[in-house]
Amino acid sequence: MEFVKNGNSFLKNDESGKMIAEVTYVPSGEDKVILDHTFVDPSLRGQGIAAQLVDKVVEEMEKEGKKIVPLCPYAKELFDRKPEKYKHIEAE
Repeated sequence: MEFVKNGNSFLKNDESGKMIAEVTYVPSGEDKVILDHTFVDPSLRGQGIAAQLVDKVVEEMEKEGKKIVPLCPYAKELFDRKPEKYKHIEAE
């Protein structure tokens, strides 16, 4: 699935323009961001889209040399469940 970057978020709209998936983050100091929200429309759940959204933020922060504070409950659980994938990017 392709996502559009919009400020401090990545999102996907359906054909009618309704937002159906989104992840948001906010800067925190010079070298961190807080991943604070993940949303996936119920019609899309169970397809791994929330993880894809989190991965978009991870890719972006890797490029910028920043760490992520996973404040969103979904992102926190994902980081905890897959430390081999996310430990390098998680802020202490």
